[in-house]
Amino acid sequence: MKRRTIALMMAAAVAAGSMTGCGSSKTEQTNPETEQTTAKAEVKDVETETSGEGETEARAEDGQWEYKEATLTASIGTDLAPAGYQAVFDLAEEKLGIHVEVEVRGGGDNGDAIIKTRLASGDMADLCGTNSGALLSALNPAEYFIDITNEDWADRLDDTYKQAVTIDGVVYGIPTSSAKGGVILYNKNVYEKYNLEVPKTWDEFLHNCDVLKEAGEVALIGSYADQWTTQFPFLGDYYNVMVKEPDFAEKFEKGEIKFATNEAGLRSWEKLADTTPYYNDDYMATTYNDACDMIVTGEGAHYFSSSQALSNIYELYGDEVNNVRAFAIPGDDPEEQGLTVWEPSSWYGNKNSGKVDDIKRLMEFMISDEALDVYTAALLPEGPYCVKGYKLPDNAYDAVKFDLQQYFDSGKTGLALEFITPVKGADCPAICQELGTGQTTPEEAAAAYDEDCKKQAAQLGLDW
Repeated sequence: MKRRTIALMMAAAVAAGSMTGCGSSKTEQTNPETEQTTAKAEVKDVETETSGEGETEARAEDGQWEYKEATLTASIGTDLAPAGYQAVFDLAEEKLGIHVEVEVRGGGDNGDAIIKTRLASGDMADLCGTNSGALLSALNPAEYFIDITNEDWADRLDDTYKQAVTIDGVVYGIPTSSAKGGVILYNKNVYEKYNLEVPKTWDEFLHNCDVLKEAGEVALIGSYADQWTTQFPFLGDYYNVMVKEPDFAEKFEKGEIKFATNEAGLRSWEKLADTTPYYNDDYMATTYNDACDMIVTGEGAHYFSSSQALSNIYELYGDEVNNVRAFAIPGDDPEEQGLTVWEPSSWYGNKNSGKVDDIKRLMEFMISDEALDVYTAALLPEGPYCVKGYKLPDNAYDAVKFDLQQYFDSGKTGLALEFITPVKGADCPAICQELGTGQTTPEEAAAAYDEDCKKQAAQLGLDW
């Protein structure tokens, strides 16, 4: 396949993650927030000392950015490409007079340990870039992070994103990058060839697959050689679970509802089982990079993935990435179509740094159109930004600009389950692979996942 050598070389840099949701590993290779680097930026080691001075209001009365020199530090993991945030920090120095010294810490469990240790010891940087969602509460944000709830500029944050950075009614974070969606990528040329319409229900999607299979096409690409990719049909379907069972996550965390015994929850596993007849013959040997090749060239018509795959395709095929379009995993009601969203990691301000006003000044700037413009010039977004009213650049991927953006504009988005509850099963990839290959039934897979989650619930001290 085209540029296969390049694809394999890039495997470690691409989103090769378990969507965090159901994988136990937190290594860089399985982190859904990994982005493609398109420019290099100088960063300092994690031991960089905090320095700087000055506190002032965020904006001058004339609406221009107020210039007042200060130095801040920012701690971020290796999973966020520096090109985007460094471009913003460089502009902040020019416009605001704020120089930002970036500290890159390790990833995974070691990175989490560094954050907790530095917070507890009072040695955290002025800005901390780390997880959004359920894992935020474990950092005791009320003690360590700046409350931005009542800042006028915080009103720009997308409502779904706000849920991921709100604890006990208090908003703490701003996004480090764009959001990502759990989608079905499709090749638009194949759709045009067979005069197919974007499906609005799961049955319509299966009908499209039937048409393609009967025509001798690969209706659905399976990349089971990379086990983590088998989870996307299940994880990306959570919006549809939420539509039918709005308080599923809350009840699931309390052990009051289970996937195997709830109609809405079981439906996600039934959909995964429905995919089995449509995969490419060599799906057990096909990798994530192979699948990206196949979807852009039309060797396969559909691929369950995160919109993050678009960056991998772009690196390999340039503008041919726009052969690939996307739609959310359909539910059963054509009037209730929406997108499961993986929110980006977030920047949080250190309330104990002594530089709160300068931190707020920088945070406001970082979600301004001006800052987002330089971010997108350095790094194309893999989904819409979590900032209301921001228009994506003209060269944004068509799948993002025309497809994913419409879900955000219409308010048809919902958080992935892992952003709402910390209860998740480590064996999700294996369970999904067994179901997708026809070795188990949806009922068996759902029960296995419930049992897997029970172990995590016990570790969290929950009564299941």
